[in-house]
Amino acid sequence: MALDSTIARVTDRIRARSADSRRRYLDQIARAAEAGPARGHLACGNQAHAYAATGEDKPTLAEGRAPNIGIVTAYNDMLSAHQPYEVYPALIRAAARRVGATAQVAGGVPAMCDGVTQGQPGMELSLFSRDVIALAAGVSLSHNTFDAALFLGVCDKIVPGLVIAAASFGHLPAVFLPAGPMTSGLPNDEKSKVRQQFATGEVGRAELMAAEMASYHGPGTCTFYGTANTNQMLMEVMGLHLPGASFVNPNTPLREALTIAGVERAAEITALGNDYRPVADILDERTFVNGIVGLMATGGSTNLVIHLPAMARAAGVILDLEDFADLSAATPLMAKVYPNGLADVNHFHAAGGLAFMIGELLDAGLLHPDTKTVAGDGLLLYTREPVITAGKLGWRTGSATTLNDRILRPAHDPFQPEGGLKQLSGNLGRGVIKVSAVAPERHLIEAPARIFHDQEDVKRAFKAGEFTTDTIVVVRFQGPRANGMPELHSLTPTLAVLQDRGLKVALVTDGRMSGASGKVPAAIHVSPEAADGGPLAQLRDGDLIRLDADAGTLAVLAPDFETRVPVTADLSANAYGTGRNLFEAFRRNVGPATAGAGVVV
Repeated sequence: MALDSTIARVTDRIRARSADSRRRYLDQIARAAEAGPARGHLACGNQAHAYAATGEDKPTLAEGRAPNIGIVTAYNDMLSAHQPYEVYPALIRAAARRVGATAQVAGGVPAMCDGVTQGQPGMELSLFSRDVIALAAGVSLSHNTFDAALFLGVCDKIVPGLVIAAASFGHLPAVFLPAGPMTSGLPNDEKSKVRQQFATGEVGRAELMAAEMASYHGPGTCTFYGTANTNQMLMEVMGLHLPGASFVNPNTPLREALTIAGVERAAEITALGNDYRPVADILDERTFVNGIVGLMATGGSTNLVIHLPAMARAAGVILDLEDFADLSAATPLMAKVYPNGLADVNHFHAAGGLAFMIGELLDAGLLHPDTKTVAGDGLLLYTREPVITAGKLGWRTGSATTLNDRILRPAHDPFQPEGGLKQLSGNLGRGVIKVSAVAPERHLIEAPARIFHDQEDVKRAFKAGEFTTDTIVVVRFQGPRANGMPELHSLTPTLAVLQDRGLKVALVTDGRMSGASGKVPAAIHVSPEAADGGPLAQLRDGDLIRLDADAGTLAVLAPDFETRVPVTADLSANAYGTGRNLFEAFRRNVGPATAGAGVVV
């Protein structure tokens, strides 16, 4: 199938926009690669420090002829998604030895859970943790003793931070090793109902706690299709996972076999062998277009509209909101996974999963088929699925048909003809809205504004019964410069209750709404943010706002709007406590959300 004209046009536009930055990046990577494996250029004293505690691997390392693989791990046992990584280093070292290589834990990176910090002060560190992870991974690899890198990370900011670091060390091959989703627990829609009942006082905290614990119940990624699982889809579509690796449950024979295979592949693709695959060759504009198409086809997390531009910039590729909007318009929505449907990622995987979806998108000309991947040349490799036969891992052709068309549909018969992400622009700035789970009659909301500077004030107003008419809730001073751009996902139950009562409601914010954004219209990531003099700072209570997702507009209908003096907010409470004082330099230097809200790129 010939490449779709929109895919080709957007790719060409990105390539032209990125020509200078991509050239500079590749020149830098070429200079790093020219030096060859770094260990041979280290002084004996440098090497002795690096190998002192390696035991049986010490002679192999000292000889310097075998690949040495650096492990960058985001392990901690507070994140269910990352708890399985505790045993990975020993497994990786053993697998490396069997193929004549060595492996060392190069370093660890922080990994915080947005589910724990949701609605709490700690969430104000969440977005910035991506840049900290990139910096920490950079420190890990700075010892310059590695021929390839294995990245162990799953969740929201961890994978984007690791990709930024991998791109910065683009002369090294990089294989990402997932841990997989937890097995299915309490269905997400039932959990959501209990949350709404708690918001209205119908049930108490004991019932809420029981529902939450039944949903988040074991090792592995949360099973709804939020940012963590969107990350895993991206790593596969972008060719940084082995085929079919994303959604295999932890602590299973297949999961272990895929981890071992990832180690073996990392050893094969170093500059010491005949199939050198540096990550700089993988992360080009075609790969990022494929990632965006995957995001749209699955109805993935809006957080990736921030993360993908930051990841791309680290590889010299410049993405813009118009790229997301145009690719969304060309991509059919093929999956219905909570919050866009009732199924979870385990159901999606069982229905045919990414192998089926990638095959369909390739057949429709919606993916670049010729990208480089860690598995080999061409995305066709990712239409296969892993299987253990007679005790050995292999790959077979994935399902050619969906096994459940209520969860996963072919490209020619999708749930919706478009991916559901829209760019918004108007006199309130630029932002995005995800409408894949929003009813069509709610794509246009025109209502008076109610202005807040804190999400907790929204909840208090709700409990006081102040929302009785159609309302557009504006929560401003929530951007990266103001307070680190926390997710406002804890507003979802409140706004959903108002909508279920028959009111027309929407959210407008310069903050994030999270990968679990659902059925309530939400104009998010509005830039410039209020703390940077953006037009949201000129809004007043009662202003009539028009949010039109279909037309792609976000505007206030007030004749004197342009002449108003922007308000300021007292942001001093965001400057200390829970480590926030450590991130003042980040708040001061962060870029706009439209460019990825980056500090280090």
